[in-house]
Amino acid sequence: MSYSQTPQMPGYPGAATYPGMSAPPPPGGQYPPQAHGSPMPPIPAYPPVPGPPAIGGATNIPTNGVCEGAQYRIDHRDSNSMLYVRLQPEYELKAKPGSMVAMDASVRIKGKLKFSMKKMFTGAEMSESIFTGPGEVMIAPEVWGDIVPLQLDGQTAWCIGKDAFLAATRGITRTTKSQGIGKALFSGEGLFVYHATGTGVIFLTSLGAIVSRTLQPGEQWIVDNGHLVAWTAQYKVERIDAGGFLSGSHTDEGLVCRFTGPGIVYIQTRNPETLGNWIAHQVPENRGS
Repeated sequence: MSYSQTPQMPGYPGAATYPGMSAPPPPGGQYPPQAHGSPMPPIPAYPPVPGPPAIGGATNIPTNGVCEGAQYRIDHRDSNSMLYVRLQPEYELKAKPGSMVAMDASVRIKGKLKFSMKKMFTGAEMSESIFTGPGEVMIAPEVWGDIVPLQLDGQTAWCIGKDAFLAATRGITRTTKSQGIGKALFSGEGLFVYHATGTGVIFLTSLGAIVSRTLQPGEQWIVDNGHLVAWTAQYKVERIDAGGFLSGSHTDEGLVCRFTGPGIVYIQTRNPETLGNWIAHQVPENRGS
């Protein structure tokens, strides 16, 4: 087993410059007015984030990088994370509705309704915000927590928890996938999860920090069902005698997800259900109940 950063896709050398993005911007970073059809100046690369490198789990994933038509940087990890994405002209970033913090005036934004019967019954997002460059967009999740980039290589498909999606670059296809009635009732993720494929970067968010683990063939790992973020390994839901110490467990039995390698599993260090119960308990009329 190994706790490490997510394997990096070949061709994504950290913050190296993507073809067509090498020239610096005009002084002050301002783009002059462009005639219709004239090329926009290339967008500059983000500088390295100052400070010592993070250690352990998924926190040592590079906080800046590039992909086709965009460059990104993640600041203030891992409790108040903010995602900055610089888009080349006509390149898009798809994001969770309501996640935009700010953007350049040159960026265009529109909403897109994605209707399906699955989403009517599962509560999955039925819309998305689409940002089109050139310019920078600042994105953040609705609660405090981490943001990590997941680089897809066009070969490996990922399952993404229903609340873990934040944004995705061009080249990523995100659909809903049934995971069976047993997992739907007990995994904490509902009947459908997101199924991400393609080539590009998908940005995940969490409650608390994100930790990753790479499982070797046949290796097993047990995860409390409220902590899942994303995974490639197969799993099944089990009941175990936990003495009431698992989240969401009101008896001596608790529900867990038993993963079997090979594959990668991302988990979050905080459980939304447990947090909700804690907040409810702080309300004066609920104390002692």
